[in-house]
Amino acid sequence: MARVDPLLFDALVSFRRQMHQHPELSWEEVRTGERIAAFLDRYGIAHRTGVAGNGVVAELPGPEGCDIVALRADMDALPIQEETDLPFASQVPGVMHACGHDGHTSMLLGAAVLLSEETLPAPVRLIFQPAEETGHGARAMIGAGVLDDVGMIFGGHVDRHYEAGTVAVTEGTVNASADEFVIEISGRGGHAARPHEAVDAVVVGSLLVMSLQTIVSREVDPAHPSVVTVGKFMSGSAPNVIADRAVLQGTIRAQDSSVRRHLQDSIQRIARAVGQLHDAELRVEIKPGTPPVSNSPTMTALAREAATEVVGADRVVTMAHANMGGEDFGFYAEHVPACYVRFGATVAGKEGFPAHSSRFDFDERAIRVGAEYYHAVALKAGERLREQAGRLRTDPT
Repeated sequence: MARVDPLLFDALVSFRRQMHQHPELSWEEVRTGERIAAFLDRYGIAHRTGVAGNGVVAELPGPEGCDIVALRADMDALPIQEETDLPFASQVPGVMHACGHDGHTSMLLGAAVLLSEETLPAPVRLIFQPAEETGHGARAMIGAGVLDDVGMIFGGHVDRHYEAGTVAVTEGTVNASADEFVIEISGRGGHAARPHEAVDAVVVGSLLVMSLQTIVSREVDPAHPSVVTVGKFMSGSAPNVIADRAVLQGTIRAQDSSVRRHLQDSIQRIARAVGQLHDAELRVEIKPGTPPVSNSPTMTALAREAATEVVGADRVVTMAHANMGGEDFGFYAEHVPACYVRFGATVAGKEGFPAHSSRFDFDERAIRVGAEYYHAVALKAGERLREQAGRLRTDPT
């Protein structure tokens, strides 16, 4: 199989570090898209820019009549002030690549170069996606047609829980859904010394916070991991005033679609009950986010074969538990067979700095592993799609 040689690896690391120095938030990835396009131009790889805003899509040709293998990387940064002290730390105040998207983009560029040197068994489409952190970038790219004629799609994420040089390939659910909720409480304000004349929005909100915790603990099968968290509680204006209004905001996470619906319905039901109990008006808004990410058995087997070819069987691991974080790759997986893996990337001495931390970093050796994995899985998936196309052509029915 093809390998990332030292010259290409240096080019990918250089790209990653420049991208890290100049991070751009979701929907603002203008310079990032331009730099991706320039890199692809350098290697003569055909591409389109401005897809769904700032997305870039590269196309590598293969046999006609065969579905496309798609590979996806995200490219946006986070509103975090970097504190890594890296020599290539962010030069943009308050913005940082704290989730490894600079590494993901570099991996996919490396795969593009390796695949461009092959005679491909099936066409390959490389998707450089904006706005993953908002949860809306994938849907925008799908709306722009990036899944047209796609038979399979693959993606991945650097992960500090695994050593560099390992790949975590797991069948079934690997990421939870991620929805948000907003609950507005309207009571009746009054003087703190005369509570009988008021409907205290703080008391109503406090009861609601505690009641919502019983959904997961008492309504959901413990075998199905799920989360309901109130992350924001806003109310009150003075210590001697009973608040007439409160706003609660939170997140809902589930690994199963039916559990996801149950959590949403239960929040609505409990909010209505608490409002009736205290004679307050409660308005609930559920903001649907990303669906769970689930790897099918067939796609997982392909991914495991590719990972084994790259790092060896002893370095291919399985996630002990699905990640409760959201990932909009799930939208792609709702449309076509998909597999999402994890690339080991722990930096010694920085194990305690998770993604979305101001001190997050990853081992750059993961870039080589990711590029070679995407190359290998694209070829294996392409062979499978070519076989399927051949059977369709010869099937008399």
